[in-house]
Amino acid sequence: MSEIEETMRAMGLRAKAAAAELAYAPSEAKRAALDAAAAAVWDARGQIIEANARDLAFGRDKGLSAAMMDRLLLDEGRIASIVEGLRAVAAQPDPVGQDIAAWDRPNGLHIRRVRTPLGVVGVIYESRPNVTADAGALCLKAGNAVILRGGSESFHSSAAIHACLRDGLRAAGLPEDAIQLVPTRDRAAVTEMLRMVGVIDVIVPRGGKGLVGLVQAEARVPVFAHLEGICHVYVDVAADPQKARAVVLNAKTRRTGICGAAECLLLHRDIVDGLGAQIIADLVAAGVEVRGGPGLQHLPGVVPADAEDFGREFLDRIIAAEVVADVDAAIAHIRRYGSQHTEAILTEDDATADRFFTRLDSAILIRNASTQFADGGEFGMGAEIGIATGKLHARGPVGAEQLTSFKYLVTGNGTVRP
Repeated sequence: MSEIEETMRAMGLRAKAAAAELAYAPSEAKRAALDAAAAAVWDARGQIIEANARDLAFGRDKGLSAAMMDRLLLDEGRIASIVEGLRAVAAQPDPVGQDIAAWDRPNGLHIRRVRTPLGVVGVIYESRPNVTADAGALCLKAGNAVILRGGSESFHSSAAIHACLRDGLRAAGLPEDAIQLVPTRDRAAVTEMLRMVGVIDVIVPRGGKGLVGLVQAEARVPVFAHLEGICHVYVDVAADPQKARAVVLNAKTRRTGICGAAECLLLHRDIVDGLGAQIIADLVAAGVEVRGGPGLQHLPGVVPADAEDFGREFLDRIIAAEVVADVDAAIAHIRRYGSQHTEAILTEDDATADRFFTRLDSAILIRNASTQFADGGEFGMGAEIGIATGKLHARGPVGAEQLTSFKYLVTGNGTVRP
């Protein structure tokens, strides 16, 4: 057995032991651990920023894009957001033990379906060190132990944040092994996690297409995954111009390196030379490269799109754009090129919006608002472990509630089956 195999096996055994204890941990203890972790993160912000500087230097040497460097960056404002997220998760109701449904049978049995922890969650992620805090907090809130494997780029930042989470667990009297961080950049650790059947109950990959595709292809344990965030914004003929210009610009440029950033703009053919031209001009003025189809290439600043630009997650100041005949053509385009993550429609026509919502099956559909709201914190979940685009168990933002399963509690009174 290799050293990494031994390390991962030992981590798995400790995680299972911690999960058994967390399954019945008091809500007050979990809340106290997260509040203490939040305080520890803020107190250690200087050390975290120092650790992040080492990661940024590593990223520059590695040649990361500006968008990826932005994902990696931690400053005092972003650390304050991590603290806020930890406290928000702490304040949420504990999902463990909640009744999902209850009913009585004619035979006298009383049946309850209640939430229960999944057990041990493995989270594999790239670049964004805040995922360390989000994933650790949400798994703990749901009564799960978690094994975190951060990206090589965020190695030092993740370790500094993880130390604060352990401080919180220790302060609340909960097992420190409830939140573990893989202590190596070696990719062999990822391979081991994917094989830990009977130890890890679910794997959550959070990263680019290469990582998620690898996990889905090689994992022997169940996976919650989103493959890509190929988010579309369709501007309808009945769109409000002021709303449309503000929303499209925000959807693309607020943060280009997140999975909720708009990657494709669809314009109704009747607005191309009016509102559409204004929207394109706004994007170009903001430094966005607009790669347009034939119907848009006459507009200033538009460069011709290649076929592979549609259905592509740029994660950069680049957007594909196309003209469509109507909402049905927009729906057809999204079905062809989308990743079932998030799509937005900008329209004042209720029937058109209903058609868009009814005929698309992406995890998140939005009307007259930015795709950048595709985020667990913005959904009131405090944080998220990722956006799931599959159709089993969890879809959309995966918060604490989505990190539970359920069991049936059946009560009788000497009841026997004839």
